Amino acid sequence: MQTIEFEFPGGRPAIQRAHIGVVGSGDLEVLITPGSADLASVRVRTSVDGFDEIWRNVLSRFFTRYGLTGSIEINDFGATPAVVSIRLLQALDQSTAVGTSTGEH
Repeated sequence: MQTIEFEFPGGRPAIQRAHIGVVGSGDLEVLITPGSADLASVRVRTSVDGFDEIWRNVLSRFFTRYGLTGSIEINDFGATPAVVSIRLLQALDQSTAVGTSTGEH
Protein backbone atom coordinates (compact mmCIF):
# COMPACT_ATOMS: atom_id res chain seq x y z
CA MET A 1 0.00 0.00 0.00
CA GLN A 2 1.37 3.39 -0.99
CA THR A 3 0.25 6.95 -0.21
CA ILE A 4 1.15 9.74 -2.63
CA GLU A 5 0.35 13.42 -2.12
CA PHE A 6 0.07 16.18 -4.71
CA GLU A 7 -0.98 19.83 -4.88
CA PHE A 8 -2.36 21.59 -7.95
CA PRO A 9 -3.38 25.22 -8.41
CA GLY A 10 -6.89 25.95 -9.62
CA GLY A 11 -9.82 28.30 -9.50
CA ARG A 12 -12.95 26.13 -9.48
CA PRO A 13 -13.70 25.37 -5.82
CA ALA A 14 -15.77 22.40 -4.76
CA ILE A 15 -18.95 23.76 -3.19
CA GLN A 16 -20.11 20.53 -1.59
CA ARG A 17 -18.84 17.10 -0.62
CA ALA A 18 -18.75 14.32 -3.18
CA HIS A 19 -18.28 10.55 -2.88
CA ILE A 20 -17.94 8.60 -6.10
CA GLY A 21 -17.02 4.96 -6.73
CA VAL A 22 -15.98 2.10 -4.47
CA VAL A 23 -12.69 0.56 -3.47
CA GLY A 24 -12.78 -2.73 -5.34
CA SER A 25 -10.81 -4.65 -7.89
CA GLY A 26 -10.00 -2.37 -10.83
CA ASP A 27 -11.94 0.54 -9.35
CA LEU A 28 -11.44 3.41 -6.93
CA GLU A 29 -13.32 5.91 -4.83
CA VAL A 30 -12.96 9.67 -4.93
CA LEU A 31 -13.92 11.82 -1.94
CA ILE A 32 -13.99 15.59 -2.27
CA THR A 33 -14.35 18.11 0.53
CA PRO A 34 -14.56 21.85 -0.07
CA GLY A 35 -11.44 23.67 1.05
CA SER A 36 -8.99 26.07 -0.48
CA ALA A 37 -10.38 28.22 -3.30
CA ASP A 38 -7.10 28.18 -5.20
CA LEU A 39 -5.43 24.84 -4.42
CA ALA A 40 -6.27 21.17 -4.76
CA SER A 41 -4.68 18.97 -2.10
CA VAL A 42 -4.75 15.40 -3.37
CA ARG A 43 -3.97 12.25 -1.38
CA VAL A 44 -3.84 8.97 -3.29
CA ARG A 45 -3.86 5.68 -1.41
CA THR A 46 -3.13 2.88 -3.84
CA SER A 47 -2.65 -0.87 -3.66
CA VAL A 48 -0.20 -0.67 -6.57
CA ASP A 49 3.28 0.62 -5.71
CA GLY A 50 5.62 2.41 -8.11
CA PHE A 51 3.19 4.33 -10.29
CA ASP A 52 3.90 7.81 -8.89
CA GLU A 53 4.73 9.32 -12.28
CA ILE A 54 1.61 7.91 -13.93
CA TRP A 55 -0.54 9.30 -11.10
CA ARG A 56 1.19 12.67 -11.45
CA ASN A 57 0.52 12.76 -15.20
CA VAL A 58 -3.14 11.71 -14.99
CA LEU A 59 -3.90 14.10 -12.14
CA SER A 60 -1.94 16.97 -13.68
CA ARG A 61 -3.96 16.69 -16.89
CA PHE A 62 -7.24 16.67 -14.97
CA PHE A 63 -6.43 19.59 -12.66
CA THR A 64 -4.89 21.66 -15.45
CA ARG A 65 -8.03 21.22 -17.54
CA TYR A 66 -10.73 21.58 -14.87
CA GLY A 67 -9.07 23.62 -12.09
CA LEU A 68 -11.00 21.89 -9.29
CA THR A 69 -9.87 22.92 -5.80
CA GLY A 70 -10.46 21.51 -2.34
CA SER A 71 -9.38 18.39 -0.49
CA ILE A 72 -9.42 15.28 -2.68
CA GLU A 73 -8.86 11.73 -1.45
CA ILE A 74 -8.50 8.86 -3.89
CA ASN A 75 -8.57 5.28 -2.63
CA ASP A 76 -7.40 3.03 -5.44
CA PHE A 77 -7.49 -0.71 -5.98
CA GLY A 78 -5.75 -1.05 -9.34
CA ALA A 79 -7.86 1.29 -11.49
CA THR A 80 -6.61 2.14 -14.97
CA PRO A 81 -5.96 5.79 -15.93
CA ALA A 82 -9.24 5.78 -17.89
CA VAL A 83 -11.22 4.75 -14.80
CA VAL A 84 -9.39 7.39 -12.73
CA SER A 85 -10.41 10.05 -15.26
CA ILE A 86 -14.04 8.93 -15.31
CA ARG A 87 -14.32 8.91 -11.51
CA LEU A 88 -12.69 12.34 -11.25
CA LEU A 89 -15.15 13.78 -13.79
CA GLN A 90 -18.07 12.28 -11.87
CA ALA A 91 -16.74 13.77 -8.62
CA LEU A 92 -16.19 17.15 -10.30
CA ASP A 93 -19.80 17.16 -11.48
CA GLN A 94 -21.16 16.22 -8.06
CA SER A 95 -18.96 18.58 -6.04
CA THR A 96 -19.56 21.68 -8.16
CA ALA A 97 -23.30 21.28 -8.92
CA VAL A 98 -25.74 23.10 -6.68
CA GLY A 99 -28.29 20.93 -4.89
CA THR A 100 -27.07 17.48 -5.99
CA SER A 101 -26.31 16.19 -2.49
CA THR A 102 -29.86 16.88 -1.28
CA GLY A 103 -31.68 15.74 -4.38
CA GLU A 104 -32.71 19.27 -5.36
CA HIS A 105 -32.81 20.22 -9.05
